Amino acid sequence: MQSALYEWNDTMVALATAPGMGAIAVIRVSGKQAIAVVDELFSGKKLSEQLVRTLHIGMLMDGDKPLDEVVISLFRAPASYTGEDLVEISCHGSPFIQQQILRLIQSKGVRMAKPGEFTQRAFLNGKMDLAQAEAVADLIASNTESSRKAALHTMKGGFSKELRELREQLIQFSALIELELDFSQEDVTFADRTRLNQLIEQLQQTTSRLLDSFRLGNVIRQGVSIAIIGKPNAGKSTLLNALLNESRALVSEVAGTTRDTVEEVMNIKGILFRLIDTAGIRLDTSDAIEQMGVVKSLEKMRSANLVVYLIDVQTLTAQTLQQAEAELQAEKVKYLLVGNKIDTLTPSQQAALPTSEQLIYLSARDKTGLDALQEAIYSRTVEGDLLGEATIVTNERHVAALRQLQHALQEVAQGLETGIPGDLLALDIRSCLHHLGSITGTIAHDEQLEYIFSKFCIGK
Repeated sequence: MQSALYEWNDTMVALATAPGMGAIAVIRVSGKQAIAVVDELFSGKKLSEQLVRTLHIGMLMDGDKPLDEVVISLFRAPASYTGEDLVEISCHGSPFIQQQILRLIQSKGVRMAKPGEFTQRAFLNGKMDLAQAEAVADLIASNTESSRKAALHTMKGGFSKELRELREQLIQFSALIELELDFSQEDVTFADRTRLNQLIEQLQQTTSRLLDSFRLGNVIRQGVSIAIIGKPNAGKSTLLNALLNESRALVSEVAGTTRDTVEEVMNIKGILFRLIDTAGIRLDTSDAIEQMGVVKSLEKMRSANLVVYLIDVQTLTAQTLQQAEAELQAEKVKYLLVGNKIDTLTPSQQAALPTSEQLIYLSARDKTGLDALQEAIYSRTVEGDLLGEATIVTNERHVAALRQLQHALQEVAQGLETGIPGDLLALDIRSCLHHLGSITGTIAHDEQLEYIFSKFCIGK
């Protein structure tokens, strides 16, 4: 890939830790002059004479004035995160000290780094590919075990390795087919069409698997929305409070207490679930505000990943259960039925309750049956091994490229079936290679890179 970005050869600086006061702050300096600039300010050992990947304690000086006692981490190109000479200054976490050090370094001709520029240089200097670089941002933003593991798998090159192996095989066939074009007058064949067809089928299967994984990846990244629906006084707010283990929603025996939706987040097995407590669905109310709440409840129900439909067991019969299931199926939503207030029934009454595969009994007030509900919520919304080592696609840019790849592979398969000329087949294979390369950054444009890395935090 040719890019003006490769011509960057200046030196940059940024705060690598979160802004604000803390015990320690880390300031990064990267570029050709990084070691020389910090060496000029450091009163300890001569950094230019020290070994790579070493730590040095000393005073950072502003002229003759000591500024702060710091620890210098020294990295020489190419053995650094950016692939350039890189110095990390660990100073005391006072915002004043941080600003003074940044000001001092900038006074030596070093500029402030842009968002994501350290990782961008790592990509441009071949320390990682584009998919791995994007996973760095995902890892920083991860807030669950599943999102951490998915991002780390990609950052370590798991996703890229799959794509690279497939791309290399395609390149070999592409070269053989293009070689045939050079001998077109002699009617020779170098590329085994049967093997190429097998490779295209393998690529199609891998692409489909990766695209299918995005549903799971989207769950990891965005979380799962769960709408708690039911008639007034079914115990929706009590259930929300029980699941959160705190009094988040107002609870009252008065029907229609909840007028608006209340949203909170909980973590089940490393996945974030957005619980939405809704107004009770009572269509015959004359209260205008309550009517608006009912409309909003229905909207939330239709847009949720899963509906938890609460029914007071005092009103639950085989007929009301059948009616509830019919209504939910008519809305074409994924649902769980929950019979609440089981604590209000005698053992004999509980034994007489109707059963269904989608029905769980619990007591939100007594907090019994919640584990079974959480397990059912998880199994109904999450499929696959989140903690395994398989690649899970979480990036929408990757999905778009994989869909284009899927279409291009179909073109190659059809071309092989119909026996199109080698020059047209070569064009279709080049299209496949382009889409594969766009994911890892083998093929990328300056504007695309600027956009991707602009979403990173400064200092990374």
